[in-house]
Amino acid sequence: MPDQDNMRKVTEREAGKIKSLGLAVIETELAAISALQRRIGEDFVQACHHMLNCQGRIVVIGMGKSGHIGGKIAATLASTGSPAFFVHPGEASHGDLGMITTNDVVLALSNSGETGEVLTILPLIKRLGVPLIALTGNPQSTLATTAHAHIDVTVEKEACPLGLAPTSSTTATLVMGDALAIALLEARGFTAKDFALSHPGGALGRRLLLHVDDIMHKGTEIPKVPDNALLSDALLEMGKKGMGMTAVVNQQDELIGIFTDGDLRRALDDPLLDIRQAPVSAVMTRGGTQIRSDILAAEALQIMEQHKINALLVVNSQDELVGALNMHDLLRAGVV
Repeated sequence: MPDQDNMRKVTEREAGKIKSLGLAVIETELAAISALQRRIGEDFVQACHHMLNCQGRIVVIGMGKSGHIGGKIAATLASTGSPAFFVHPGEASHGDLGMITTNDVVLALSNSGETGEVLTILPLIKRLGVPLIALTGNPQSTLATTAHAHIDVTVEKEACPLGLAPTSSTTATLVMGDALAIALLEARGFTAKDFALSHPGGALGRRLLLHVDDIMHKGTEIPKVPDNALLSDALLEMGKKGMGMTAVVNQQDELIGIFTDGDLRRALDDPLLDIRQAPVSAVMTRGGTQIRSDILAAEALQIMEQHKINALLVVNSQDELVGALNMHDLLRAGVV
């Protein structure tokens, strides 16, 4: 670890220069992105048409930095309803080209449009007869003129002061890839639920797919006491089940109320109440807020927040008690 005391201090002038360089990069790349607005034309529509009609998958190829951008574009397409994957063009000419079928569409990225590894496999792509979409910074290049649809991602200059490191060009390509993916998403009618189905492990997936029935306490795990039980019995049940509340049921096992930590605090504040002899029915909240087991866990969270409570009882269509849920269950499930 570097010795902080021996590190050279950056002067105020040097700090100002560093900030100026950072701002210059952002301004250059912003200009490159703004220029893309004029490139959304017939070729963009044609590219989307090919991908929408693709019966297989969208195969993205690119070398070097274009390859890294291609991997991201392929991932974005796949997660928004357009099956896609990335193939390294160098590996494609050594066997991986077999991954491309006649039902696929190829999306090729190359800033120069003359990348050797990409050009090498063009005859093979042509032989397969699959649509070829190209994103290049050179509309007169071999790749651009060979493609069925070419989208121009030319940039005026790279953000690198040497004009060498791919910066503005890769940013422009990535943004155009996002434009294609989202245009396809809208055209397919892809919904938030569809997105969640492809991201079941993510926060959105949990919010849109997880139901109360998946995480609620059931059977003997439900805190429950009869309405003739003493307050002390209810406290024992709450401590045993650890949910900060207990359901209260009648002799027919029908839910009539709920007893919570809040009810306990109010009972302790009542000077006329003998908490040692009081029945739980005298201090419970009658009815209480109830939910159905088939609603989303995210909806249960909204109900808790709306009513400023930390637990809910779950009933079925016959209003029979079938479960219990508290904020800790939602936290463990990743809904909160």
